[in-house]
Amino acid sequence: MADSQSFSSVAVIGAGPSGLSAVKALSEENKFPTIKLFERRDRVGGTWLYDPKPDSFPATTSITKPSTPRVSIPTSVPTFEDPAPEDETWRTGLYEYLDSNVGASAMEFTYKSIPKVNSALSVRRFGSANPTRPYKVVAGYLEDLFTKYLHLVTFNTTLERLEKKNGKWVLTLRRSGVLYRGERKDYWWTETFDAVVIASGHYSIPFIPNIPGIEEFHETYPNKLEHSKAYRSRDDYVGKTVVVVGGSVSASDIVLDIHTVAKQPVYVSQRGLNANPALDNVWKIPGVEKKPYITKLSTENGGTVEFSDGTWVSNVDKVYFATGYRLSYPFIQPDNPVTPQNRLAGFYQHIFKIGDPSLTVIGQVRAALSFRNYEYQAVAVARVLAGRGTLPSIAEQQAWESERLKVKGDTHIFHTIGPDFASYFTGLRNIAGPPSEDSEAYELPEWDDAWAMKAFAVLQLKDEYVRKISGGNSVAAEGNKLLAKL
Repeated sequence: MADSQSFSSVAVIGAGPSGLSAVKALSEENKFPTIKLFERRDRVGGTWLYDPKPDSFPATTSITKPSTPRVSIPTSVPTFEDPAPEDETWRTGLYEYLDSNVGASAMEFTYKSIPKVNSALSVRRFGSANPTRPYKVVAGYLEDLFTKYLHLVTFNTTLERLEKKNGKWVLTLRRSGVLYRGERKDYWWTETFDAVVIASGHYSIPFIPNIPGIEEFHETYPNKLEHSKAYRSRDDYVGKTVVVVGGSVSASDIVLDIHTVAKQPVYVSQRGLNANPALDNVWKIPGVEKKPYITKLSTENGGTVEFSDGTWVSNVDKVYFATGYRLSYPFIQPDNPVTPQNRLAGFYQHIFKIGDPSLTVIGQVRAALSFRNYEYQAVAVARVLAGRGTLPSIAEQQAWESERLKVKGDTHIFHTIGPDFASYFTGLRNIAGPPSEDSEAYELPEWDDAWAMKAFAVLQLKDEYVRKISGGNSVAAEGNKLLAKL
């Protein structure tokens, strides 16, 4: 059924690719007198911004606990307060020579191509005109596209609380660095909107598995535990004994980057079937040794990692967690929708709050073709909020979530789109419907099966590179089968 309610004022949270998608789609509907975007940093780009200094490994009291509100909210606003401590989690996980791992022609928005520029490292590994792009090129692409909408953005502003009162969304906001009576202060205030689009991403809070002994290990050896978000250079691993935890893209990237400079073997710990089969050759590189899951971290013998097969490695210099991220929306009050199992609960198609489409989330998906998926989500959101899009009944939305839980389970895997790209993109296109004649919007292109093949061509190139440097047996045929399914 068509959603009959429309909204005049919309707040967008976050100025990364999802936030860009949101303000563009909302603006093009010509239906919203008020559109505002709030960004906690001083520039646009989101996770594609580079921070030379990474955030710290989670404090011992919160290693295995979900995030909670980190600042005390004043009892009365507007007001000035002393500056809150820096929130290190806004620092990104980029390093200076990082390239995209999704093929550019499928990752990019449908309306504008990412400049065709390659890094020297990618050319050396994957050949000229390969589909990767340096992060600086991607960041510049986003910055250029944001130019048209910068007047809608308030920088250095953090959303600290979001709650609904009397049918409106009340945002409690904190702007840092405001000069008041000669001193830098935090300025607190509230604003009210009909609808809110959360586009803050899910690459801020590292997920650290709850391994026995981890807190004591961290207290004794605070520099020996690292999450992939903090990685900055292979120089930090020269001659080091390293255990990598994980089996997907970030784990493969670190192994490829350090296996010739770290002390061999580089150990890779994986649990059961959690490794990506398309990356299987990476774990077979000479100087890399696979291990089962970790059962304990011990402070003995200079730091010892014990594995489920009874083996162990002592005098470890670094345990590197390529284990993904926690979902984090601590500002949503009073009931945070993130489950203890790391799933965003109660949102139809990972976007629309079931029973209340005035609250939406863009970008809360995995294996989804990145920017292009955010574009489709944003257009669907903008059309629904404009009263032009079509959502099924609440009962049908609840049934969708229940059925997906049976198939995917109640973890972050619930939000994995691949290999069902065609049905997901087509579903978003159907929700959005055609553009209105009195708008500046456009019709979303139909799903093209070639997009998935282009997106994951980087995995094939990586496999070819790994076989070239290792001379090992190929699993490319199996990888190609997987890619064909995508």
